[in-house]
Amino acid sequence: MKVLFVCLGNICRSPLAEAMFRQMVAEQGLSDHITIDSAGTSSEEEGNHPYPGIQRIMTKYHLAGHDLVSRPITMADFDNFDLIIGMDDMNIRHLKSIAPAADLHKIHGINDLVPGKAGEPLPDPWYTHEFQKTYDALHLALPYWLDYVQAQQ
Repeated sequence: MKVLFVCLGNICRSPLAEAMFRQMVAEQGLSDHITIDSAGTSSEEEGNHPYPGIQRIMTKYHLAGHDLVSRPITMADFDNFDLIIGMDDMNIRHLKSIAPAADLHKIHGINDLVPGKAGEPLPDPWYTHEFQKTYDALHLALPYWLDYVQAQQ
């Protein structure tokens, strides 16, 4: 299974989700079966590493990912990934507007599997500067995605 996390610039939410999910997958011994990546709907931050506030969270929680590099989503991503998980409504709208019709079913929101939170966006900490809240929200949502992915294996 191949999972792609997507936010606007690919310097805050999606690289943090990638790093966290990668660690969860490794802890379950599933790294050989699950591919994880992240991308942005914008190319504005292309080539940049995670935002300093996100790097501090990665350090705090011993997450690998300081060396991740922002990249924009490509049309090939819709073919290559089984799940494309957007962080907010704007990301999801953008993804759905460019996705081939046959791949629309792959696009989901980060909280779609969280009981009582389906459809809720994850605010962009680049604007809010609430990096811990971003981590906490992902810490809540990602186990549901791991369960989903494992059930698909």
